[in-house]
Amino acid sequence: MKGLAATTLSLSMIISGATLAATTEARGGNEDSSREEKITMVSPALENYQRKTLEGDLWKRQALSARDRSVITVAAIIARNQVALMPAQFALALDNGVKPGELSEIITHLAFYSGWGNAAAAIDVARPLFRQRGITEKDLPVAHPELLPLNEKAEQLRVNAVEQSVGSAQFPGLVGYTTDVLFHDLWLRPALAPRDRSLVTVSALIAAGQVAQVTFHLNKAMDNGLTEAQASEVVTHLAFYVGWPNAMSAVPVVKDVFAKRT
Repeated sequence: MKGLAATTLSLSMIISGATLAATTEARGGNEDSSREEKITMVSPALENYQRKTLEGDLWKRQALSARDRSVITVAAIIARNQVALMPAQFALALDNGVKPGELSEIITHLAFYSGWGNAAAAIDVARPLFRQRGITEKDLPVAHPELLPLNEKAEQLRVNAVEQSVGSAQFPGLVGYTTDVLFHDLWLRPALAPRDRSLVTVSALIAAGQVAQVTFHLNKAMDNGLTEAQASEVVTHLAFYVGWPNAMSAVPVVKDVFAKRT
């Protein structure tokens, strides 16, 4: 618990200097038009795909809510450290109903699943956006919340699986942190609903090409309320933001999860 508190504090204090362009876009202005103009100056075809396929079709599909699409997109671009997309997507997430505290918690969560540096880059982009929108520390998750109850049965199954696949004798530190910091603390923080936290994790894993971890976390996501149709649409949506190869590589794993749950 103390470790995670220090983590949260450290994340909130990280300053590594966001680029001027990212800061300017986060502050608003003629953001959409200028972005489209910048794309058209280099690739009119890409601007056409973005306007017609992404914004005009993908984001309007009914299988996922706009809020869900923002959650998975934010998770994916943080996982891939795609700073160029962060200002617009963070702002869109807030517009689509993601609360400031939820966006903050997504960044904290992904420090563990995508690395501290990626979380630091996301903080640099989020800071001016929060300032512009009047979001202050009182709107953000506290370091020591009352944790959600632990599902003892599911946790014992996870502990057994990690002991078998990793082993506390050979990797005592990794196994210990996985239990104490991740699953007895981070995953029980209430700032994200369990379904959202699972959605963030699955999206980040697919974005990073870490399909070996998808089975456990997709099952957890579906236990937390994600439907098969929604999971399928997550992969479809992510294809545009993480690339077709990563989406296609996830398909066999996702299909196997579906088959074993029926």
